[in-house]
Amino acid sequence: AHGCNSVIATKTALKLAEEAAGKGDKQAHTLIARIHEGGLGVDKDEKKAAEWYMKAADLGDVPAMVSLGTMLAAGKGVAKDFNKAAELYEKAALTGDALANYNLGLLFLKGEGKPENPYRAAAHIRYAAEKGVARAQYDLAALYQSGTGVDNDALEASTWLSKAAEQGMPEAQFDYAVMLLRGFGLKVDGAKAVKYLIAAAEAGITGAQNRLGRVYAEGVGVERDAKEAAKWRLIAKANGVKDEELDVMVNTLPEAEKAEAEKAAALWREKKQVGQ
Repeated sequence: AHGCNSVIATKTALKLAEEAAGKGDKQAHTLIARIHEGGLGVDKDEKKAAEWYMKAADLGDVPAMVSLGTMLAAGKGVAKDFNKAAELYEKAALTGDALANYNLGLLFLKGEGKPENPYRAAAHIRYAAEKGVARAQYDLAALYQSGTGVDNDALEASTWLSKAAEQGMPEAQFDYAVMLLRGFGLKVDGAKAVKYLIAAAEAGITGAQNRLGRVYAEGVGVERDAKEAAKWRLIAKANGVKDEELDVMVNTLPEAEKAEAEKAAALWREKKQVGQ
């Protein structure tokens, strides 16, 4: 019944939005586009979504410009067109929109729709990172690590990576945990690293799952726990991660402990399948 209610609510929202759009409300146009793009209570229709985003963008709605730019860059619902995407991102970025700045930065980075320019890319990505866009923070950390468009700076890289990790971005949590374990630009902090490794592993980052197995096997930042190490190794192995050294550790466990680890790994996978 709950699903039925949400469909009714979406259809009501769509009807109200269509009435408001008829009176020229630009945000209503964007709402209609989002309903069609997400298939919320209606059939998913990216072409229709793009048409509504276009109308909203023409009326000056900034979120619509960003969404349409993203559809153009990906060729979703419209023909792929990086030049048009860049135009829209630029227009939206001028209003101070963080996401538009980030997306524009990526185009400068790849030389798509804009001439390749790592310095302009870094400036736009940094703007978005400072406004709190986690993916921009993550990418800015990578730019500092490689010295692309900015000076190579391990401390800046770790600072931005930590911000993205704190926002719960799994890839950032894994990379930051590895940084904490190795001490790149920071002091080694095993306990803090484990906290982020667990979060990334639970989110399905396979490298984090295997690294967590190693951390438990070696007792880095946690009590040594062979069963927990084996559990995470088995989860990572099922996801295609190779680690012969850890496999030896698992195989030399007493049969009872190994069986417990296999049971724990299977239970973890079941919980993930039902989305708990």
